[in-house]
Amino acid sequence: MKSKIILLVEDNPSDIGLTRRAFEKSRISNDLVIVQDGQEALDYLLGTDPLTGQIVNEAPALILLDLKLPKVDGLEVLSQIRADERTRRQPVVILTTSSEEEDIARSYDMGANSYIRKPVDFNQFAKAVQHLGLYWLVLNEPAPPKKE
Repeated sequence: MKSKIILLVEDNPSDIGLTRRAFEKSRISNDLVIVQDGQEALDYLLGTDPLTGQIVNEAPALILLDLKLPKVDGLEVLSQIRADERTRRQPVVILTTSSEEEDIARSYDMGANSYIRKPVDFNQFAKAVQHLGLYWLVLNEPAPPKKE
């Protein structure tokens, strides 16, 4: 069986390294695709083959999305994910340092499935990643693909 892909949209190299280590510590061996700005995320998720019109990359089972991103911010990425028929059902977890009530409210209003504030302590972060992986990759029943 093919491994489910996790798309990490994160621009901070330290946070990327911490997330990789947390996945390893939690024994989550899924393929982790990393993009470092909002435009890269949209290109990965919505980029189409000019000949077929089909999305070029395999759809991730889970999108971990930071809010503070260069080029296109996380909320705009979320908005575009939810606006496109091909990606609107994909689980999106906001994984950010922001604890501002406005960011939390807007994320949910725009269709985020979950909002997790990155813990400062690595062990807490690893535990959060472990729970995240267990829920979204094992327990959760994903939405069926849209029928053409």
